[in-house]
Formats: sequence, structure tokens, C-alpha cells
Amino acid sequence: MSKFKHIITVTMNPAIDLACQVPDFTAGKVNRVAGYQTDAAGKGVNIAVLLRKFDLPVTVTGFLGADNALIFEKLFSSKGLKDEFVRVPGETRIGVKVLDPDSGATTDINFPGLSPDAGHVDKLMQTVDNLADESSIVVIGGSLPATVSPAAVGQLVNVIKSCGAKAVVDTSGPALSSAIVAVPCLVKPNDAELSELVGRPLKKKEELVNEARRMNRSGIDTVVVSLGSQGALFISQEEEFFAKPPTINAVSTVGAGDAMIGGMVAGMALELSLRERACLATSLSAATVAQAGPSLEDIEIAKELEEQVVIETISF
Repeated sequence: MSKFKHIITVTMNPAIDLACQVPDFTAGKVNRVAGYQTDAAGKGVNIAVLLRKFDLPVTVTGFLGADNALIFEKLFSSKGLKDEFVRVPGETRIGVKVLDPDSGATTDINFPGLSPDAGHVDKLMQTVDNLADESSIVVIGGSLPATVSPAAVGQLVNVIKSCGAKAVVDTSGPALSSAIVAVPCLVKPNDAELSELVGRPLKKKEELVNEARRMNRSGIDTVVVSLGSQGALFISQEEEFFAKPPTINAVSTVGAGDAMIGGMVAGMALELSLRERACLATSLSAATVAQAGPSLEDIEIAKELEEQVVIETISF
């Protein structure tokens, strides 16, 4: 039996995603929607929904607008997710995603988010402290509301570690910097985010791997560097792999990164090897790109893609 009994996801800036398919989308013109769907989303929420497909016990927390929480509450109830979100006055933001099937491009239109105050942040810290223990994996995902300091991410990592739990972080910018100082178990920057973090462009795989190794030496167990459609680097203190995804017909990149981190966390909970986790994460990400919504409807699709994922040992 796995030593990990419980997974907690933290989403401080969730969103209601309105994904529209608009063929030949053109700014400044009248555009007609061919299809659309509305989803309760946010990085930690998407990851939690995916993890439930592996029959793993998951609790969700973060900040949620009290005025339009129903769509989230229905999702949590239907997926068997335990709801420990801190309610904040106002509405959870809406994110409009315009998907152009002709070009494959996605245009994001993000509304303003919630405004949690210091009391809400303290309540979230206490909630995570109450929920986490040494058999927990806690995933911190996504951006922050404008009123929440990036330092809160590092503080949250410290709370998680003080409980003996494993902290997994998927964010960017100053929030990622704050997390890295606190030394979580796993981080997942993409190549652009890692370049921003070190303050210079990292254009070659060797440069990305070397920076990931530097983070390993600081105490971070595993660094996953996403390279978009090219694949991802999986760098741990013991092993290093490059995973190349299968060639697929891309519909939308929405949720692809969430699926990758979800695959890594599921792999941790199921005690898979790093190679197996890399394969699972890459296949889940590829399967998500092949659909319009942020959450993968059927993980059987990903299982079919697993045998097409190419895993190479990094030798430089």
C-alpha cells in the first residue's frame, strides 16, 4: 500500500472557464461561436479532478468567491472531492478562452480575480496545516490574486513541510521564486518560466537541465521542465529523463500542464518510478491537448498513448 494516503490541492486564484470554438477567429471582426463549454477550473481544481480518476482521495482548498460558488460545489460533489475552500466575498473570476480550430491558437481573456485579505490568507494557512500530515501530498497550483503576496507560496510550502507532507508547486514568477527558496519536493516550470527565474534565456536542453540540476542540489527532489509540444525534462537527484509525446491533432493547450503535474502526483501516490511517472504525465498531457476542455474526460485515451511516448535517458 502507498505511504501517501491523501492528496490536497491548493488553488488561490480559481476561474470559471468559458471555452469557445471560433473558426478563423479575427480580432476586431464579428466572430461566430461554433461550440462552447463552461467549466469550474483553476490549476489545482483541474489537477484534483484528474487525480480522482485514479480513485485517489483528494481534498480541494484555496480561495473561492462566495457569490458564484455553485458551479464549483456541483463539480466537487460530482467528483467526490472534499471541499475545504475558504470563501471570499465577491465572484470567482471568469476566463474566456477562444479556440481557433483552423490555426490551433488559443486567445485568453481573463477577468479580474478575487481580493482575499490577510485574514483569508491566515485561514488558508491554518486549513492546510489542519489537513496535511506526513502521508499527504499537497499541490500548490496556479497564479495568485492581486492582493496576495508571492511570499505566501513560500510560507505555504513551509507549513506543508512542517506537517511532514510533500509540497508540489506549479506556479510562475515571484511566486515560484518564493516557493523555491522554501525548497518543495517538486516544481514544474516550463522553459520560459525557468528562463525568467534565472534571469537569462535558456535555449538549449543542456542549459535547462543544468539549471534543473542546480535546483536539485538545493534540495528539491524533482524538477519537471515542460517544453510544450516537444515534451518535457524530468530531473531528479537520482535519474534524468527526456519524454517526447506522441504526435497528435492538437485542439487546445488548456489544461495540458495541469495534466502533466497531475500525472506526476498520481505517480507519486501510486509509487511509480520516475520513468513511469514521466510516461504517465506525458501521455495525460498529450490526451488533454487533444480535447477542448481543461479536464481529461477519459484517462483510457491517455493509456492508449502511453506506448507512443518516447523516454530517453539524459546522458550529457
